[in-house]
Amino acid sequence: QLHLVESGGGSVRPGGSLTLSCTFSGAGAKWYAIGWFRQAPGKEREAVATINFTEDGRTFYADLAKGRFTISRDDAKSTVYLQMNNLISEDTATYYCGAAYLEGYNSRFYLDPSRMEHWGEGILVTVTS
Repeated sequence: QLHLVESGGGSVRPGGSLTLSCTFSGAGAKWYAIGWFRQAPGKEREAVATINFTEDGRTFYADLAKGRFTISRDDAKSTVYLQMNNLISEDTATYYCGAAYLEGYNSRFYLDPSRMEHWGEGILVTVTS
């Protein structure tokens, strides 16, 4: 059983930056793909970005994140980061950390919330002037 804990959320002005952290633990955690997903009020959960286990290193970005967000991973600290730049009001949402073992699966699975096997409790990001 993997345990995921998000941190780093808060309120930021449009155009600002924020870095989210997902600390993971549990047996075999280093072999899991870990991603960031978000859910705004009244909307479905959507993918932001996912990173596979370190030895693979592949990253996957949803269109909403390309050019603005960067996902990275530090297994020594058991943490996955999401650096978010040039934030806009539409980025306001609860951000969730999700994990799954997806080796051998189609790349589209890495951005599919229904494929995640473990979830954190989420953290709120508010972009407002």
